[in-house]
Amino acid sequence: MTRIAAALVFAFSAAGALAQPAAAPVSATAPASAYDLEADVQRAMKVFDVPGVAIAIVKDGKVVATRGFGVRELGKPTPVDGKTIFEIASNSKAFTAAALAMLVDEGKLKWDDPVTKHLPDFQMYDPYVTHEMTVRDLLVHRSGLGLGAGDLLWWPTTQFSTDDIIHRLRYIKPATSFRNSYAYDNLLYIVAGKIIAQKSGKSWGETIRERILKPVGMNDTTVSLAENAARANVSSPHSKVDGTTRVVTPMPVDNAVGAVGLNTNAEDIAKWMMVLMNEGVIGKDAAGKEQRLFSAKQSREMWTAQTPMKIGEPSKALASTKPNFFAYGLGFQLRDYKGRKLAMHGGALFGFYSRVLMVPEENLGIAILTNAENGGVMTSLSYRIMDHYLKVPATDWIKLFNDAEKEAAAKDLAQQQKVKGTRPARSSPSLPLASYEGTYVDPWYGDVTIKKVGNKQVMSFSKTPSLTGELEHFQHDTFIVRWNERSFRADAYVTFQLNPDGSIDRVKMAPVSDETDFSFDFADLALTPVKQAK
Repeated sequence: MTRIAAALVFAFSAAGALAQPAAAPVSATAPASAYDLEADVQRAMKVFDVPGVAIAIVKDGKVVATRGFGVRELGKPTPVDGKTIFEIASNSKAFTAAALAMLVDEGKLKWDDPVTKHLPDFQMYDPYVTHEMTVRDLLVHRSGLGLGAGDLLWWPTTQFSTDDIIHRLRYIKPATSFRNSYAYDNLLYIVAGKIIAQKSGKSWGETIRERILKPVGMNDTTVSLAENAARANVSSPHSKVDGTTRVVTPMPVDNAVGAVGLNTNAEDIAKWMMVLMNEGVIGKDAAGKEQRLFSAKQSREMWTAQTPMKIGEPSKALASTKPNFFAYGLGFQLRDYKGRKLAMHGGALFGFYSRVLMVPEENLGIAILTNAENGGVMTSLSYRIMDHYLKVPATDWIKLFNDAEKEAAAKDLAQQQKVKGTRPARSSPSLPLASYEGTYVDPWYGDVTIKKVGNKQVMSFSKTPSLTGELEHFQHDTFIVRWNERSFRADAYVTFQLNPDGSIDRVKMAPVSDETDFSFDFADLALTPVKQAK
């Protein structure tokens, strides 16, 4: 998820734009059937340049809508419908949390068990954190790791196994003290998925399928992209390349399934929201006995604030979006809107964004699945639909968040231009280009190479085949790596720091643009040259 997109995907805490009257106001007192959902979705898709959207709405224990809009793939007419499968990325975290809740109900673990009780080889960088880290801590983003720290171990598609990723956690330095503050991470959900697999004796995916998907009736939901390949009704991912939306190749992340593993559709996600809002109840058996996934106690635990999150200050026009509380639970973000508690989460992977949002007091659930990398379409539609069901005056959220995206993009471009403007008119590297070639190693990622290919200097990440790109001189001993895969939008500064004798001491990297997904955590790398044996 890009830093800009994250601000919009999670813009229920803050946003910036000028309020405008709605183009087609929704009556604050009109019945649900009067709301023109299709008009809003079609407009939002056009404004935010999104090829396809699927929406599920459940209200008062009934499914109101499971609909598709637009197309599965640009250039092809096949429409999205309620059964079209989308990657839901981090919305998978709720399933991991629920699976752990079931194990707690069964007495197989406790939320506050040390992780090492279940995974004896587990280690963090700090021995104290290793000893004190609990199962609960794995889910609540307060480990001390920085934002997205270590994500390059699984993203883009890497050759590390799940066990490799868990092992390398011990080499990632913390950004803050343990339990000090919120910082979103994925790696500890991978650890949580490993505990689930260890307890069941099966993979995370098979466990989730048997213990959650089948009982709930989510029969179309898949646990891998390989499984998607056997399905006909699957959406294609789309990303912007040089400002133009186009189809991109799906990016498997089988080593990170505890964090981002599931793919689903509107019909199935509606069933999931019904179970969540019914505190784990999935129905009754032939004798009338209540059947549950997890207890009401665990349902309350998942939707109880665990880690406070910083509340941003929205613009004056968006003052109504500012929550009174904002926190992370177990697999869910928690906040309020118009006096009602929300339990929600966003998801973002290559070519797909999604949101699942519930308003328990109103028995309302909304899920929005998209086949493009855009937060504005989900946030604007979430507000539009919520406002209708909460019977508050309509606001043109589509325009507001389109304005916010444009403003953020303009600021990012201006910042890049400012940096370019600081470059001296003439600047050259301190060393011959050949001197920058070689192998560099980071303690947690491993090897990165720079070598001459033809007349170019090419940087390659050893375990990430798609992270290969040409080095372009920027100024002094700083270069920019332009990745061959342009849809990443993740070009990065590469700065060489020299020793007094002119040899290279270390290399630091940083994203060129704020639009770079925070999972490209180049800034966390501390690359040093590998000394060649003489």
